[in-house]
Amino acid sequence: MSVSGWEIAALIAAGAFLLLVGALAVPILKLRKTVDAATRAINELTDQAGPLLSSVHVSVDGVNETLVGVNSQLAKVDTMTDHVQQVTTNVSALSSLFAATLGSPLVKVAAFTYGVRKAAVARRRSDVEREVRRTMKTQRRARHRRGGA
Repeated sequence: MSVSGWEIAALIAAGAFLLLVGALAVPILKLRKTVDAATRAINELTDQAGPLLSSVHVSVDGVNETLVGVNSQLAKVDTMTDHVQQVTTNVSALSSLFAATLGSPLVKVAAFTYGVRKAAVARRRSDVEREVRRTMKTQRRARHRRGGA
């Protein structure tokens, strides 16, 4: 039995293919383990995602309720701010009215009182000065008479 060149080439090709399949089998088996682990992780994630998403939904609902409460409080604060602004405007108008009606007369009364006080002090001072001058003059005359007599 004689083997032809084509048969030997086919045998060599079959052996090379067998070696190639054997060499690729190890990484393919490792890749299968990796794919199985990834599949398990995805399944676990899917199982946990449902409760997690419902928890997030409950949290978002709680935040929405809190925001509604905050918005109502802000509306109340806004109303109070408007009222304070109106009161401030009214007080400003009232003080302007007071200054226009009573301010000028009160300033005039205060100025008049100050002037009267100043005049009274000046008069008292001039009276005291006049009395001191008269006393000194009398004392000089008395000394002069004693010395001259």
